[in-house]
Amino acid sequence: MTDIAAIHSAAARMAGHVRETPLLNAPLLDRLAGRRIFVKAECLQITGSFKARGGWSAVSALSPEARKRGVIAYSSGNHAQGVAYAAAAHASPCVILMPSDAPQVKIANTRAYGAEVVLYDRAAADRDAMGASLSQDRGLTLIRPYDDPLVIAGQGTVGIELARQAAAAGITEAEVLVCCGGGGLSSGIALALEAHAPRLKLRTAEPEGFDDMARSLTSGKHERNARVSGSICDAILTPTPGTLTLPILQRLAGKGTVITDDQALQAVALAFTHLRIVLEPGGAAALAAAVFTKDLPDTVIAVVTGGNVDPGTFRTALERFA
Repeated sequence: MTDIAAIHSAAARMAGHVRETPLLNAPLLDRLAGRRIFVKAECLQITGSFKARGGWSAVSALSPEARKRGVIAYSSGNHAQGVAYAAAAHASPCVILMPSDAPQVKIANTRAYGAEVVLYDRAAADRDAMGASLSQDRGLTLIRPYDDPLVIAGQGTVGIELARQAAAAGITEAEVLVCCGGGGLSSGIALALEAHAPRLKLRTAEPEGFDDMARSLTSGKHERNARVSGSICDAILTPTPGTLTLPILQRLAGKGTVITDDQALQAVALAFTHLRIVLEPGGAAALAAAVFTKDLPDTVIAVVTGGNVDPGTFRTALERFA
């Protein structure tokens, strides 16, 4: 179970090993959106995404014996890099299952951290079964990308920082939009905000056609996406919400938001133009929701989650929308 004590414990373990990321604002972006938008820039995190937090939280909590045996994770790239970074720092062997259609920059960076990368066909293979089999055969500890209490606790440290930064900026009430796949980051932030900034209310942001969390929050049960691929927002494509994360978000989150691939690409361009930060489309979903969703208050906070974008995709975003 993840609670605020677990989040604070994770924060203590990762002190000095992950970055406190800034809360940014650009007046011209506010004018364009017609509301104040603050951006929590997790794209500036070590490894280029918030996943460094959950990876460090999980690996650092293992026993010395478990770390010596090694860890395994599956990911389209950001969780892969987060776990690989933490494993390398703890001298722990690391195996990562990655879909063969993951961005090449993410595959290359995961290998650069020293991980053994095993590629699979996202549409045909069962990554859960592959991960369980390799974990058992090699004695590796499986670190799931979102349905893991230690990972949720690590991601929740974003919320601790955000609560403090919002207070310093004079933000007493706002909606917090978070890019959402399985819900590890969203649920961790929601728990932290409940404890430290209860007037900041969380809403998830997902791509159209892959809005399983939004639909699950509406129906009250686990909904599944009809497809496992087909959106430019590769970082946040999951089949269904996590078993651990959905109950947390049912209790603490508002109605989910949904954005299009074009809106995500436009948000990539807006982030570069107005904030001078680099985002991948999935990491820009919350900013897209902040700009394009109609039913939002005058002040919103967008947690942008990753900047590991292929150069071609980034070029396309700037050519079309900058």
